[in-house]
Amino acid sequence: MNNVIKRADGRRADQLRPFSIHIDSFGYADGSVIVSLGQTKVLCAVTLQTGVPPFLKGKRTGWLTAEYALMPTSTQTRSQRDSNQKINGRSVEISRLIGRSLRTVVDLNKLGERTITIDCDVLQADGGTRTACITGAFIALRRAEAQWLKEGLIIESVIVDELAAISAGVKNGVALLDIDYAEDSTIDADYNFVLTRSGSIVEIQGTTEAKAIAWPLFNDMCHLATQGIKDIFGLIDKAEVKKTAKQEHIPAMNAVSRGLSDALKKYTLSSE
Repeated sequence: MNNVIKRADGRRADQLRPFSIHIDSFGYADGSVIVSLGQTKVLCAVTLQTGVPPFLKGKRTGWLTAEYALMPTSTQTRSQRDSNQKINGRSVEISRLIGRSLRTVVDLNKLGERTITIDCDVLQADGGTRTACITGAFIALRRAEAQWLKEGLIIESVIVDELAAISAGVKNGVALLDIDYAEDSTIDADYNFVLTRSGSIVEIQGTTEAKAIAWPLFNDMCHLATQGIKDIFGLIDKAEVKKTAKQEHIPAMNAVSRGLSDALKKYTLSSE
C-alpha cells in the first residue's frame, strides 16, 4: 500500500479529511450533532416517539428508522427537494442503510413499543455523506440515550456497541481512504465500510467503475477503513470529553459566582 502518494487536496492515501463534531446543535431534539468531514457537513437529530410500525404492534418491542435528505443548496447545482409525492431513490436507499446500520447496535427489546427516529440532513455535500450520516447518527443517538436515562424514559442503556463509517476507494492501482467528490467522480472503485468499535463488520457496500480490482487492493481498502474508523472513534472521544468538561465547568463557575455574590452582600451589610 502506497501511503506516500499525494492527493489533489494534499492528503496521504491513508489520511482522513479534517473531522469535527458540534454536539447538541439544536435544543428540540433529544440528541443532535453536526458532523463535518472536509467540506461535507451533515446534521443528525434523534427523537423518541410512542408507537411502532403495524408489523410490530403487540410484540412489546421497539423500532428504529432513519430519514436522509439533501438540502437543496447542499450541492454545487441545486438539488430538488424531496416531497411526499416524489422521493429520490438515492435518498430512500441511504435512509435504509442508516436505519439498518443503527439497528445492529441497539437492543430494541428494551424500548417497549416506541420508535427511535433519526433524521439526517446534508447541509453541504462533498463526498462521503452517507458515511458521515451514519457516524453522526450514532453520536446523536448516544446523546439522546443519555437524555432518556436522565428523564426516566428508559431504565437502562439500549446501545450494545459503538458505530462509525468511512469510505475507501481505488484509483490508479492505489487504495485511498475517505473519498471526496472530486476523487469519487474519477475513482476506479468506491466502497463504504460500516464497522463497530468492537471490530465487527456491519456492512460493506461498493462497486468498481470500469474494471475489476484484485483482492489485495480490496484488502488494502479494508485496512485503511479499519484504521480510519479507529481514528474517528478517537476524535469522537476527545470531542465528548471536551463537551462534558465544558458542561461541568459551567455549574462550577455559577457556584463560584454565587459565592462571590453572597460574600459581597455580607461585606456590604457589615459595612453599613
